[in-house]
Amino acid sequence: MGHAHDYATAIMHRGRVPMEPADFVPDWADRPRKAKYYPGAPSFPLPGTSYPAGATVAAGCLPGGGPSGPALPFSLPLLSGMLLDSYGLVGRRLGVQANTDLGALPHYPQANWSRGTASGGGLYPVSVYWVSGPSGPPAPGVHYYSPPHHSMQRLLAGDVSGEVRAALGGYGEETDQYLVLGVKYWQNSFKYNSFSFHAVSMDVGTVLQSWQIWARARGLRLAPALWFDEARLTRLLGLDGDEEGLFAVVPLLWEPSSRPAEAPPRQDGAERPAVRLRDRERSRTVLGFDALRRIHRATAEHAAARPAPDALDGCAPAPLTGSAEPLALPPAAFPDVDVRTAVRARRSSFGRFDATVPVTAAQLATTLAACAAARPCAGAEPEGTPGLARLYAFVNHVEGIEPGAYAYEPKSHTLRLVTPGAPGSFLQRNYFLSNYNLEQAGAVVVPTVRTTAVLDAVGDRGYVLVNAIVGAIAQTFYTAAAAFGLGAGVALGFDNISYVEELGLEDSGEAPLLIMLLGNERPEPADFRSDIA
Repeated sequence: MGHAHDYATAIMHRGRVPMEPADFVPDWADRPRKAKYYPGAPSFPLPGTSYPAGATVAAGCLPGGGPSGPALPFSLPLLSGMLLDSYGLVGRRLGVQANTDLGALPHYPQANWSRGTASGGGLYPVSVYWVSGPSGPPAPGVHYYSPPHHSMQRLLAGDVSGEVRAALGGYGEETDQYLVLGVKYWQNSFKYNSFSFHAVSMDVGTVLQSWQIWARARGLRLAPALWFDEARLTRLLGLDGDEEGLFAVVPLLWEPSSRPAEAPPRQDGAERPAVRLRDRERSRTVLGFDALRRIHRATAEHAAARPAPDALDGCAPAPLTGSAEPLALPPAAFPDVDVRTAVRARRSSFGRFDATVPVTAAQLATTLAACAAARPCAGAEPEGTPGLARLYAFVNHVEGIEPGAYAYEPKSHTLRLVTPGAPGSFLQRNYFLSNYNLEQAGAVVVPTVRTTAVLDAVGDRGYVLVNAIVGAIAQTFYTAAAAFGLGAGVALGFDNISYVEELGLEDSGEAPLLIMLLGNERPEPADFRSDIA
């Protein structure tokens, strides 16, 4: 049994047994930047791109959407559009709401710049590196995506795509274009300390799912890899292995070109190329946390040992049982909203839910269907790979559905009652913070995964997979809510064990890892929105 089991247990029980350091207080005055800073690195701006008709939320989120024939290739405008709509800064938001940072937001240094992708605590710690070979439009090299400038910073010149291909061990498209996702832990751990790995691995899932939704809606296909030789890519990118972890590699099928021969990977014993530029840290004091260091090393140690295609077959939730009659839901159908519009409207409601107008059954049904279909590594999975998550819906105020806790069955598109009665007091009582009024939300959706079964099946690296799936569900949830014009919120600050007990999951091994709030908001909110991209 690896260390990830111990970390997962600590995460599940932290509402009752605080994780060390229990008395930690963030130093907000000495906080790090929200992006890495490479002074002196040459850069080039990424081009603008239009968003075509037909690239809708339904095509990106619902089962049956996405490319049905051969996948279309990427181009520089397409890559630019995907990065901008997911992780680029697209506007400034202000609103009267219940979050604790409200007093600071009107001041420019603490401005809240909106992005299409959700992030725990609004910290956005994911780094995106583009390793480009000869088939790409820029000169081959390694680039860092700078979200504030929507530009690429060149960190290394020369074709090193063979190194990435070797790190993947033969996995993925025949290509020389790769996106690599990393996390510099201090960008998140300055606030969340030992809890950081749990939060950032979900952030990786939100990014991957943003890309999956964006790509599927445009006829593109992505097949991210979570298993690869992390140590090899850490050396290539010139990173400190304890300070920054690498979580995913995304091969990109690129538009045809008359490219020259690809550079072979370096042989053992030969000097390998590596980025020599180092980012400059803003914080004067950078702290390390033993629990974070240990879970990072545990998940990285065997990252190159890709599991067998059927390794996860026994990890899906068990079939639903019980005497309750299934409740049929309306067909899943989104309004005709394109993905770019939806992700740019995405935001957290923070205490502004209002039960005066209930959520419709069709809105809840469509949101559940979309979330159940969320697969951050969908293009990498063999046909028939089981879904690892189950969704539960605590219904407060939904037209035509009695209050209670329900399990969602995606194959039959039905709800099965688990616990009858209004759940509002349970939801509010087991939430740690004061920034959400859960009893006023139309429904609270809870994804669960059999975390222990996944870790037993594929080892400690499976923790990254579990949280990437949950992060992907959260991103889909936000996108669906925005398409309907509903308020939404996602939170990690709740008593996980209370949800296990309320839903009767003690014997199933299902771990509730997130709560997701859906509902209408108070009318005529005092909001400010300024789009910059």
